[in-house]
Parts: sequence; structure tokens; C-alpha cells
Amino acid sequence: MHAPPILYSFRRCPYAMRGRMALIASGVAYEHREILLRDKPAAMLAASPKGTVPVLVLANGQVIDESIDIMRWALDQNDPEGWMTAAEPCLVADYDGAFKYHLDRYKYAVRYGEDPLMHRAAGLTMLCRLDAQLAGRDYLSGSARGFGDIAIFPFVRQFAGVDPAWFEAQAPQKLQGWLERLISSDLFERAMIRRTLWTADET
Repeated sequence: MHAPPILYSFRRCPYAMRGRMALIASGVAYEHREILLRDKPAAMLAASPKGTVPVLVLANGQVIDESIDIMRWALDQNDPEGWMTAAEPCLVADYDGAFKYHLDRYKYAVRYGEDPLMHRAAGLTMLCRLDAQLAGRDYLSGSARGFGDIAIFPFVRQFAGVDPAWFEAQAPQKLQGWLERLISSDLFERAMIRRTLWTADET
């Protein structure tokens, strides 16, 4: 019997969130290793020297260290909700790129030395585009959640968390409802279970 794949993860990282959610949705068994980004274990760095999470190490030694690729791998094994039937790669790439750019400069304005309100406005414009796509539907691709929803919403959640009162007052209502449905889902709750930190002596 093959050993399960090993996932190195950090609970609050939005990239790791979407990787975990896809693995859980697929039903693929895996070994979860919770880490601290400020104290990355040698085993993780040996597998993926770039030092970011999530990192999935397969039984054959293959390493997948991009969250979107982990999502695709998990759903290639099993896709019970049919997420891959409407994966919307262009939409996901747009929000991984431009939206994440504005999110970082809004949330971490001091680090980047930029005007947070300018980047907040640019991010809101992109959220309005998502809201338009939600017209007449609960999720981005229809009546059920799909790949695009899970890939994008952890970053929208992060954007909303910078100034929750402003977000509640200014963000489009359908978008807020979409975000709340995903945050309150059993899948997200399972993905966000608090875990003890993994140590090398557990292997």
C-alpha cells in the first residue's frame, strides 16, 4: 500500500487554504504537516527550496509546490463535485495576478511604501467584476461552487479582513453573500481546523 502524500501547510496562508480545500473535497487521504513560516522544517525545504506553502510530496517523490497545481492534482484523482468542469483558468490567473498585487499593497502598505487607498479602490473594482459574474447565480460558474470559487475566495476573504466595516459598507452585496457562503461552508471549516505544529521527530 502506498504511503499517503505529505502536505506542508500553514493554516492562515490563502494559497494553502485552497490547496487543503481541494484535497479535502477530493477525498484523497494525505498526511498534514502544519508548519510556521518563520521556522520552516528542513524536510520541507529539502523538498521545495523556495520555502513557500503549500508543498505536496507524493509517494513517488514528486513534489508539487504551487497551490493551483495541488488543486488540479487532487481533483484529477477524484472530483466528486465536478469542479474541473468549469475551472475558469483565465479568471483565476487574473485574480492570482492583478488582484493579489493590489491586495498586498492594500494590506501591507507600509512594507511596499504605497498608497493603500489607491490599491483598495483598484481591488474593489475587480471585486465588482466578480459581483457582475454572480448575477443570477450563487457561485462564479453557476448554482454550485467550483474551482474558480475556491481558488479566488481566500484572497477576497483576506481583502475583506483588512477593514471589515469598510468592506461591509462598500463591497457589492452579492459578492458579500458569495463570500459568506464559502466561509460558512463545512468544507472551509474542515480546512481551517487548528492543528499542532509538526516536528521532524514525528516521522
